[in-house]
Amino acid sequence: MNEIIMQQILAIRETGETNMFDLPVVTSIALRAGYTELVDYLEKNKGEYVHFILTGEAKTE
Repeated sequence: MNEIIMQQILAIRETGETNMFDLPVVTSIALRAGYTELVDYLEKNKGEYVHFILTGEAKTE
């Protein structure tokens, strides 16, 4: 996970619009916000994303 993706996740979380485990809604918000990097990341790295949401720890690039 790079810094851009991490910041995009945190930006979505700060909106309070959805439960961050509701990946279809998170993806929808990301698309609306123009966070294409995050959309691509979520398609390929669901486990790593969930780990980040649960622990706040990310494997950084």
